[in-house]
Amino acid sequence: MLSSYAQHGIELNLPDHDEKKYYFGIVLGYNSSHYNITHHPYFLDRDTVQTVNSKNSGRIHLGIMATYQLSKHLDFRFYPLNLIFSEKKFGYSLRYPNEQSTTYEKQNVESIVMSFPLQVRLKSDRIKNFRVYTLAGMKYDFDLASNSGARNSDNIVKVNKTDYGIEGGVGFQFFFPYFILSPEIKFSYGLTNVHSRDEKLIYSNVIDKMNSRMILFSLHFEGGGK
Repeated sequence: MLSSYAQHGIELNLPDHDEKKYYFGIVLGYNSSHYNITHHPYFLDRDTVQTVNSKNSGRIHLGIMATYQLSKHLDFRFYPLNLIFSEKKFGYSLRYPNEQSTTYEKQNVESIVMSFPLQVRLKSDRIKNFRVYTLAGMKYDFDLASNSGARNSDNIVKVNKTDYGIEGGVGFQFFFPYFILSPEIKFSYGLTNVHSRDEKLIYSNVIDKMNSRMILFSLHFEGGGK
């Protein structure tokens, strides 16, 4: 297949890349995230908080990836270093005004997540210097900025440190002479209830479960390997 391209005068970049067992790369991207919220029965028994919702908010992420190729169509991908910066925004409609004489309150929870995804990629044949792929996998997250142990909480919503989840997405590989550029979109679904509920906090006791939801737009700069 590669030789046929050469015969037609088409220059293939990195023609031996599929023969490499492993290679590394860096990741830069933008993410949008929120929590999927389940109300606690307490929410129905009280009328202080009328509604609660989580809104999408965007931040950046960056990391280092390692890829092990099983074949030219299948590989495993792991991120030994992967930092995801995010902010979760909460909105509460209150029946009675608070100290600032407003019936709407906002809460922001910052997160710096060390994420460890393990993914399987299914890749198409190369079309000249282009290829498409799909991916699926699982992840373990550790929140370096978790506030679950905070004592002076000021009614903030507390978030646990750890989370497990599944991921799926699609991407494209563009082969250049010295590296591969791979734009990718990925959907991440947290399976763990990360809410550290505190009955003493009015913005926490109305929530039962919180599951993370995230969309990640990434640029992978892949290259090297042996």
